Amino acid sequence: MNVPSRQPSIAAKLTWMNVLVSGIALILVYVSYLAYNVYSFRNSAIESLSAEARILGANSVSAIVFDDKASAEATLSALRYSSEVVDAEIYTQAGTLFAQYPASGPVPPPPHPMPEMPGPAHWANGADVVVGSRIGFQGKQICTVYVHAHLEGMKQQAVEFAVIAGGILLLCLGVALLVGSSFRRILAQPIVSLAQTARMVSRYRDYSLRFASERSFDELASLTDAFNEMLGEIQQRDRALEQAKVDLELRVEERTAELQAANRELEAFSYTVAHDMRAPLQTISNVCYLILEADRGPSSEEEKHMVLQLRASVVAMSSMIDDLLDLSLSTSAPLRSTRLNLSSIAGSILQGLAEANPERKVKTVIQKQCYANADSGLMQIVLQNLLRNAWKFTSKSEEAQIEFGCTKRGADTVFYVRDNGAGFDQSLAGRLFKPFQRLHAASEFPGTGIGLATVQRIIRRHGGEVWAEGEIDKGATFYFTVDSPRS
Repeated sequence: MNVPSRQPSIAAKLTWMNVLVSGIALILVYVSYLAYNVYSFRNSAIESLSAEARILGANSVSAIVFDDKASAEATLSALRYSSEVVDAEIYTQAGTLFAQYPASGPVPPPPHPMPEMPGPAHWANGADVVVGSRIGFQGKQICTVYVHAHLEGMKQQAVEFAVIAGGILLLCLGVALLVGSSFRRILAQPIVSLAQTARMVSRYRDYSLRFASERSFDELASLTDAFNEMLGEIQQRDRALEQAKVDLELRVEERTAELQAANRELEAFSYTVAHDMRAPLQTISNVCYLILEADRGPSSEEEKHMVLQLRASVVAMSSMIDDLLDLSLSTSAPLRSTRLNLSSIAGSILQGLAEANPERKVKTVIQKQCYANADSGLMQIVLQNLLRNAWKFTSKSEEAQIEFGCTKRGADTVFYVRDNGAGFDQSLAGRLFKPFQRLHAASEFPGTGIGLATVQRIIRRHGGEVWAEGEIDKGATFYFTVDSPRS
């Protein structure tokens, strides 16, 4: 388990921020002053060396004119009193060395060429500075004096100033720490207390807590007031929410009881209607049969047609009662989930349809081992509706074929019923699962228009979905999934 590192407090951050800002400011001041001091010191040294070079040149004119090297070197030897001068040379106009200081020193490198502009010139490289000055006689340039100095004092002055600046920096950092400690008590401590109050409110859900701080007219006081107002509003809303929750629970209990009573009444009504209506319908059907089979039956074809039409209406009415009962069961019957072999159920239904219609030759294809966790009775209704529809809508196909199977779609198992019958217009697929909505005329394919609506309700109660794909005169495929059942 990774334990998160403890972050510095706001007070510590403020203190170190104060120290950091003060330190950076002092360092910038030191760097700026040091750069200015070095620049000033170097310019002053260059001016001083230029003056010395001009004096040396003026004092060496006679020695140069009379070619007296010893006198010229004696003049240059006056530079021994300058601690920063390293060496000095006098070069003729032809560029040859005429005299040097110290006289016994090594031969210096070639001099820097003097610029065309009149007056002295200088070249600087760090602490090393070379100053050149022309020597003239009777309006002509006869020689050039070069003085090389090493400004050791500039480095020493920079070091001394750095020591002084370091001491001032430490002193200022100490003062910054003291100021930060004062700000820690004045500013950070109330923020820490506010954070502790917020943590207690979050942990214990006690919105009656309030943060009390010393009254002041600053942003912290505004933050405190806003925090306390927020707690007050949350407390009021929490109380209202608790009361609403209690009221809602009572209302849900009342509505649940009313709904359960209504469902029981609806279920009792459905079975009563089914029982009470089936008896007279069965009587009418039996009377029709007796009339048709009696020796003194209908005297004309018209009367016989009327009796047959009456008998067909009785059959249609009985079928509608069955469909309405199935629709009622799809929403009111309790769910009992078991492991079902849908392939076996589909096979039994298709076998029953084939036995009831021996005149039809229908090729059936059933994929084995299609299992689902679902309610046995309700899934029986689903497969009966889908397979009976496939059987009905292939009645006009010369080589009718009905297929049941399953396939995988990601983690879900998709079951399907496919036929090569009349099919339907895919643009009208949205009407398929609405009660009493039909895409074919009753004279062409009889039915009540309730079966697919019942299928959809059952599948939704099982947490799944159902959809269809089809094409006119090329058959249809109905797909459905089954998730864990929901009561």
